[in-house]
Amino acid sequence: MSLPALRRYQAEIARAILSRIASGEGGSISVEVARQGGKNETSAQVELFTLVSHANTGGTIVKCAPTLRPQVFISLDRLESRAIEAGFASAVHRTSTSLRCDRSAAHFLSAERHANVVGHTADLLLEVDEAQDVDPEKFDRDFRPMAAASNAPVVYYGTPWGPNSLLAQARAHHVALERRGGRRCHFHIDWEQVAASHPPYRQYVEAERERLGERHPLFRTQYLLEEVADAGRMFDPATLAQIEGDYERRHLPQPGERYVAGLDLAGPALDGRVSDDRDRTVLTIARVVRRSRPADGSPLPTVEVVEHQSWQGAPTESLLQALADRLRRVWRIGRLAVDATGLGAPITDLLAGALGRGVVEPVVFTSERKSRLGYGLLAAAHAGRLRLYRQDHTADRALCRAELALARASYGTGRLMQFDVDPSEGHDDYVMSLALAVHAAGVDGGPRVARGRSTDGATDGGVR
Repeated sequence: MSLPALRRYQAEIARAILSRIASGEGGSISVEVARQGGKNETSAQVELFTLVSHANTGGTIVKCAPTLRPQVFISLDRLESRAIEAGFASAVHRTSTSLRCDRSAAHFLSAERHANVVGHTADLLLEVDEAQDVDPEKFDRDFRPMAAASNAPVVYYGTPWGPNSLLAQARAHHVALERRGGRRCHFHIDWEQVAASHPPYRQYVEAERERLGERHPLFRTQYLLEEVADAGRMFDPATLAQIEGDYERRHLPQPGERYVAGLDLAGPALDGRVSDDRDRTVLTIARVVRRSRPADGSPLPTVEVVEHQSWQGAPTESLLQALADRLRRVWRIGRLAVDATGLGAPITDLLAGALGRGVVEPVVFTSERKSRLGYGLLAAAHAGRLRLYRQDHTADRALCRAELALARASYGTGRLMQFDVDPSEGHDDYVMSLALAVHAAGVDGGPRVARGRSTDGATDGGVR
């Protein structure tokens, strides 16, 4: 059995790293490769060659990742698999977070803020996986000194995210060095370059572009290798214009159509009075149309909002009664996503009892769940699969459009996205209700989840 052949850009990266190890010149390299483009395979083969070539003389590699599970163990599994494939099964020995080859070893460590990594030395190579998600202060304090004694090279792997990440800092430093005439120390391999070496990858990325839209933050960062701003308006004017539909608002369903809904809940007024500044309970009803995706023929939902219903300060009992009747008897909703955060939980349970638990999906707004909702809303909008009924001169229409224009998004560590409307500018009830309706329609704009596979790019048409 032999190792997977490296493609030209992978081989260039590998040679750059190995030459620094061999010469002892130290320094650092940053590697940005489009998602599923093979950076992890490159890293694993560099690690294996280094371990085997230093088996007699000794030395250590340290590789850190943002989390212990799954990232650290995925890297360790991959290296062990490559060692076995290359015929070194009897020469390597694995412990919980290390792989040894006689006198050389590779240690895989978590870079989480609470992780204790004191006592390790990287005298051959120090690697940072997903460097955009590693805290710069943690790295500078706990990891960078590991390479100091032997002047070992440091390699930063990842895809861009925010402008202040560890990867962004490394890239800026390396690009500046290259501009001053230094040797190449930054590798930027976007999806087009990967596809040029591996044509099947193009179909995979084109399918992702259809799913997310080319201006979606995840497509921009993971495939175009562009940074996103830390915060800004969620929708630009062009996207807001694209969302506008050319059909009339509907107060009743049409035969043969499938409808879903999103419900963002506001608590009832404690004193029974209604204030114009109170949150609203907003129900967004949407028609779901499935059309084939050009890249691979699989259907993606188009979400066409046909109706809004809203209440302000309504008592819980009357609100629930009206909602259950309209959704079950009038609209025959196939799926209802409800904000079940806090006081929304008992209302969600009551709705599930009236409509069926197979219809009602409670959505608790954790940071991860809300992030995925926001990405789904962006995917539907950027991919041209979200429409709102045309102007009808109602408060619902005006408030929905105003909130969408005011909505802001911020992007944090771990590719988590938060979105809302600044309270000083207004409310976000219609935005949240719309995000829930898009989710109920089956739109998923979030990142693909690591599956724990030991071959980078073994799924979804990627390359190794």
